[in-house]
Amino acid sequence: MAHPKRKISKTRRDKRRTHYKATAPQIATCPTTGEPHLYHRAHWHEGKLYYRGQVLIDNSEVENVA
Repeated sequence: MAHPKRKISKTRRDKRRTHYKATAPQIATCPTTGEPHLYHRAHWHEGKLYYRGQVLIDNSEVENVA
């Protein structure tokens, strides 16, 4: 196995690791509801599931069965 010839200092080690950064997620705005959401993700708004401005699931309608 390969072994380092000299000890790597904490500063040098941390300099190498500076490129691994967390990025902020991109937020989109729904054209229909104006609700902010993640790109390529469906989102709920007032009991309806929206994706790309269209309603996929509508839970706001309540069926009254007597």
